[in-house]
Amino acid sequence: MFQPFFHFFTLVSVKLSCFTLHYPTFNTRTSLQFPAMNRPHNGDTETLLRQALLSSSQRSIINSTSQVAIVGVNVSPIESLDYEIFENEFFKQDWRSRGKAQIFQYIIMKWLLCFLVGVIVSLVGFCNNLAVENLAGVKFVVTSNMMLEKRFQLAFFIFFVSNLSLTLFASLITALIAPAATGSGIPEVKAYLNGVDAPGIFTVRTLFVKIIGSITAVSSSLLIGKAGPMVHTGACVAALLGQGGSKRYRLTWKWLQFFKNDRDRRDLITCGSAAGMAAAFRAPVGGVLFALEEMASWWRSALLWRAFFTAAIVAILLRAMIDLCLSGKCGLFGKGGLIMFDAYSASISYHLVDLPPVFILGVIGGILGSLFNLLLSKVLRIYNFINEKGTIYKILLACVLSIFTSCLLFGLPWFTSCRPCPPNPTEPCPTIGRSGIYKKFQCPPNQYNDLASLIFNTNDDAIRNLFSKNTDDEFEFTSMLIFFITCFLLSIFSYGVVAPAGLFVPVIVTGASYGRVVGMLLGKNSNLNHGLFAVLGAASFLGGSMRTTVSLCVIILELTNNLLLLPLIMMVLFISKTVADAFNGNIYDIIMKAKGLPYLETHAEPYMRQLTVGDVVTGPLQTLNGIEKVRNIVFILKTTGHNGFPVIDEPPMSEAPVLFGIILRDHLLTLLKNKVFISSPSATTGNVLNKFSADDFAKKGSSKVRLKIEDIQLLEEEMDMFIDLHPFTNASPYTVVETMSLGKALTLFRELGLRHLLVIPKISSRSPVVGILTRHDFMPEHILGLHPLLARNTGKILRF
Repeated sequence: MFQPFFHFFTLVSVKLSCFTLHYPTFNTRTSLQFPAMNRPHNGDTETLLRQALLSSSQRSIINSTSQVAIVGVNVSPIESLDYEIFENEFFKQDWRSRGKAQIFQYIIMKWLLCFLVGVIVSLVGFCNNLAVENLAGVKFVVTSNMMLEKRFQLAFFIFFVSNLSLTLFASLITALIAPAATGSGIPEVKAYLNGVDAPGIFTVRTLFVKIIGSITAVSSSLLIGKAGPMVHTGACVAALLGQGGSKRYRLTWKWLQFFKNDRDRRDLITCGSAAGMAAAFRAPVGGVLFALEEMASWWRSALLWRAFFTAAIVAILLRAMIDLCLSGKCGLFGKGGLIMFDAYSASISYHLVDLPPVFILGVIGGILGSLFNLLLSKVLRIYNFINEKGTIYKILLACVLSIFTSCLLFGLPWFTSCRPCPPNPTEPCPTIGRSGIYKKFQCPPNQYNDLASLIFNTNDDAIRNLFSKNTDDEFEFTSMLIFFITCFLLSIFSYGVVAPAGLFVPVIVTGASYGRVVGMLLGKNSNLNHGLFAVLGAASFLGGSMRTTVSLCVIILELTNNLLLLPLIMMVLFISKTVADAFNGNIYDIIMKAKGLPYLETHAEPYMRQLTVGDVVTGPLQTLNGIEKVRNIVFILKTTGHNGFPVIDEPPMSEAPVLFGIILRDHLLTLLKNKVFISSPSATTGNVLNKFSADDFAKKGSSKVRLKIEDIQLLEEEMDMFIDLHPFTNASPYTVVETMSLGKALTLFRELGLRHLLVIPKISSRSPVVGILTRHDFMPEHILGLHPLLARNTGKILRF
């Protein structure tokens, strides 16, 4: 409640245009700087053209950076978020009025919400795992029973229909109820934490579809995971709790409505994403580090403590619920969690001679990871053209992929030979009626099909089988190579369907199978067994695709429960990431840019050091006087899509034109709605602040309930009155001189989480403000569009 002064970027009219460059980013773009508008000024009766404050002819160019992006599978308008504290006189008065009890309550609510996020996310993760294990388990057992009776056609029919039904259900509810739930959701959450607000990604509908759709899609044998959707689910839970629920569905809790600004909601959503990763892998420390390394664009020690507390709650509750499942109360197949946990807790030994194979794993993993990212980006582009044709095509695409997957998975084991059961198996061989490592499939008694043991199991079971120790002789090289190629291709083609789908688990399965292949080729020259090769292969493929190091290292250690693997995992992650970085970016950044989300990178491109902010600021600029006429304000709000307006004091309010600050569109609408008008252009007293409460200026949880200028009705005599904007203007906005390098301004803009950055002239005798920099002014397509020679001289291609 202490930062109520935040705002939404008003949506400007955009029209979908053509695809450009390598990704489906749209070319229709808008900005905060529009051409000068005709509007009446002060007491003049005729309409005058406000003089632009920009002297450069280049600044008359409109910034055409895109404000549409692909959210889920639909093209949607996007807005920016307000992470800066808006310090005006009203904010200062509201801050001074808070007592110690209210401050204490505010702090307690932060920790209470983190606790609730941890509890809810752990319950969702636990139920998600149980549902997937039991749905998939029943499907596989019924199919296996038909195979035992040698009713192969009926077995295929059951396998085919169950997979198609689950996929169809997941795609239907996703496409018709919440398209924003498509995919993993990590790119959208990452963009949100960077300051991009995509519509519909944190609604109740999205949360519901994300949970149900993920369960059914993962159970349908599509090679997708539930880790990414769990991160999005955690973020949804945090966002809904942070805004006190949903008014649309009458799920509101007034005692939770403390965080009425984007800054506090951002922190809570960061904790939610950490909780989601912790619930997906039962890796609390890895979840916190993943949120820090991959998700968050802004971090501080207090946030680290709250994220760690949230992940700890998840770990404790999951451990308690899994203990309950060990007593057999979670269904025939329910194990209550990621069952590959503790799969490689045995002591291991390795020597210097084992490092070359690990180095080879890292190099090949980096090459395969970069190739995976490249192919996935191409497939997603093709899928986007299909999805553009309508909802029916999205659903048909998912169904066709399900049919192809079912035929491939059921047919491949027929091409591999049966293997005799080992003399002293660790579990019954062949495995009948449950998950396990020895699937009979079409084999005669006392034999098993090693490829079917990987295919006719959940992804978690397959990973456990691949990671298992003392299994060097249980898989054939041909079967493992077929499984690796199948996983590599299916994980690429499965991700883009209109259903909740993650990439973490498919990448782990693919990497583990690739590690086994390398282990079979190099195993005789190494002391490492094939299970350990699978662990290192998964790490190398994760590093080559995801490009994170610290968080992935900790997640794998928490999964395998073996600290002795630390040096090898660190080495293979470092090598694979270094090799892959030479080819392309990490998979989530590629997806985010392909969707058109205007994400601000941590680094500035080299050409940005050659430019100043004055070289890219566009205009002309709309400004307001410190005491402005109501008619002028209404005209500007109706004819522009600006979200922030510089407030300038001119004579006689000051000796010369001076920049007083910046005021937000939402604040102007609130002033117009409450009709705090004065009859003459004179400064008001402090009593005007008493007419408002903090809730009047608080940021609404959804843009759909935001006040619009069309909703405000004013009389003709009111239009000729005035508003004193000084008490509601941020008198200390962030400003830069027009000669500052663009790279330096980008660093400032991103690190401070800004939405507006005012540009002031180098020479004081000029106008007090040159323009406004927004997120879109830092986009490469805008900068290189203004300066095309830079792209040709540096040999760089526009990056989306």
